[in-house]
Amino acid sequence: MKKITLISLLLISVYSVNAQNENSYNRWTIEANVGQAKGLAPYATGYFSIDRKTVFGKLQANSFTVASRYMISPKFGFKLGLNYENLKPTSSESLPYEMEIYGLSLDGVVNLIRLFDITEPMKRFGLLAHAGFKIDRMTSKTENRVTPYLYNDYGRTGYAGGLVLGVSPQFRFSKKMSVLIDVSLQNNFIQHFTWNGSYSDASNNLNGQKITGSIGLTYSLGKNEIHGDWAIIKDKNLLKIEELDKKIGDIENKLIDSDKDGVPDYLDQENNSVAGVAVDSRGRMIDLNRNGVPDELERYVEKTAKESSDKAVKEATEDSVLRLVNEGYVCAYFESGKAKSTDFSTEGIDFMLTFLRNHPNSSIDIIGHADKIGKTSANNVLAKQRAESIKNTLVKAGINPSRLTVVSQVEDTSVAIDSAEARKLVRRVTFRVTK
Repeated sequence: MKKITLISLLLISVYSVNAQNENSYNRWTIEANVGQAKGLAPYATGYFSIDRKTVFGKLQANSFTVASRYMISPKFGFKLGLNYENLKPTSSESLPYEMEIYGLSLDGVVNLIRLFDITEPMKRFGLLAHAGFKIDRMTSKTENRVTPYLYNDYGRTGYAGGLVLGVSPQFRFSKKMSVLIDVSLQNNFIQHFTWNGSYSDASNNLNGQKITGSIGLTYSLGKNEIHGDWAIIKDKNLLKIEELDKKIGDIENKLIDSDKDGVPDYLDQENNSVAGVAVDSRGRMIDLNRNGVPDELERYVEKTAKESSDKAVKEATEDSVLRLVNEGYVCAYFESGKAKSTDFSTEGIDFMLTFLRNHPNSSIDIIGHADKIGKTSANNVLAKQRAESIKNTLVKAGINPSRLTVVSQVEDTSVAIDSAEARKLVRRVTFRVTK
């Protein structure tokens, strides 16, 4: 019961780790290897794998493996493999023998570069470790002969099983393929054959050891264009936090109120209203009688008029109007790249038309502006075209062209270039009373 509980907790932990990550990597990998397998022990007297005078003996391609691997998380997975081996001596000093082996293995796999979080510095290199169980079907192909010690069992078949441990360095040479080198050590707890084909008594279990070195190719299956062992994995929680930060940032940008009138810029159609002057829900200074002067300012002027002489009232009104004009509170706005003013700019143009009609001896400069998007030369032309457009509107309304001077103020660099909302404030035409 304790073992079942422990295994259950382990599976839940692995699943939880996997659930925290985006399913943005390829989980399935197939591989094919070819290499050399050598039985280390046991051998009957007179039989051995390599010359006693050499360390490894001559190379012999006698091991072939195909396998399929599934990663339940970026770090841990399982591999199922099919194997064929044909063991023969690589030494002229050994008696001849042949052992044919078909094997089935199931291994747990650990991606060590992910386990130690060194994927980035390792770049295209990788390292896997695996451990599991292997069952072999062993058939002796050694000719029957009576040796001084043992009788070979040609054609006899037996089964062996044991533990396999191995490491697999790999190098990714394309987006989905890698070359892999595997070194594995097998220790059989159940084995009745010697590697040369002699069968021991059923009650005499042999402890067999074998080492295999191979090279092969792996291919990653799945929609992701990068091999699953190297894919960049993003934590789902981090992605949610990033998405939330972006949404909060968007909301904060929308709530910016440049002229402090209580109406956010994205709703404000008059982003330069005078501080303290009442505005409507669209941020426009309230002018119920449509005389071109905001009601709050008009009431202030009327109050001043009651306390001052007619001359003082007139001067106060003139000063207020001049301040509105010369300090840039009266504007016409434009869309990006356009020389035609927006619909809600008519109030500013109407204000100047009323002013010029009420002051027939006054002249004004019409000053065009542009934001910093695009080339400076093009922006200079656009700023001038905007001023010309407003001039043409005033001329068509009956104002003498000699009273209107077009001025290009070129690019306005006073706002952040990466803020679309802020750039709306500088795509405008302002006015200046010259006399």
